[in-house]
Amino acid sequence: MSHDAPLSAPPRRTRGIVLVSLAVLALASALFAIRGPLMMSAPRCMAGRWHGCYDTFNGVVLMTLVALPVAVLVVWALAYRRQTAGLGSTRAWRTSLAEVGMVHGTVPFLWLTMMPGLAPGVAPRRVSLVPLRDLVAMGTLGIIGNLLVFAALGFFAPMRFAALASVPRILALGAGCSVLVEVAQYVLWLDRVSSVDDVLVNATGAVLAGLASRRWWRTPAEAPSDRPRPVPAQVG
Repeated sequence: MSHDAPLSAPPRRTRGIVLVSLAVLALASALFAIRGPLMMSAPRCMAGRWHGCYDTFNGVVLMTLVALPVAVLVVWALAYRRQTAGLGSTRAWRTSLAEVGMVHGTVPFLWLTMMPGLAPGVAPRRVSLVPLRDLVAMGTLGIIGNLLVFAALGFFAPMRFAALASVPRILALGAGCSVLVEVAQYVLWLDRVSSVDDVLVNATGAVLAGLASRRWWRTPAEAPSDRPRPVPAQVG
């Protein structure tokens, strides 16, 4: 009889509580730091005004935070439905979190990248196809922002889809989505630079985020677990 399991359970639970507490503290600190800009956009966003809310960085961040409780409820509803269908608790919650996380973590960044510049439809279209030339112009904040555009997709996609659970495929996913964004910016004439550096940085962000979730990646052997478990027939 092994005595290691009961001894290892409390430290693992304590580690989880500490990590959750640190995450909540980090989120609270970030909200406190940006509370001023967010409150400036709050009246326009609550009134449903487009200008000053949905076309600004602060407004999009505020609406993303406001939608967070709704996203949590959707995760709970999906997990409950899967558990009712016979899927295991851990797999049900992980799959549901991955589906909602991909959407909630990616759509706001896509919205920001598709915002028009100062002279949409007037300024000449700009394309930069020389790698690494625009990195200096991006600056630190620009690079960090581009790394985050498809970070949620890279983090959650391999947790949901076994076919994406490899570094090359996450890289291809991030690069392909980024190319679509750059092409859309050019076609819609948004007065934004369609740059190959954006594609490189966005794809890198997706890969780095994917590596951070590697321990939870889905494997092909786990794919059949999404199917409802058959209910054993009762013998009367």
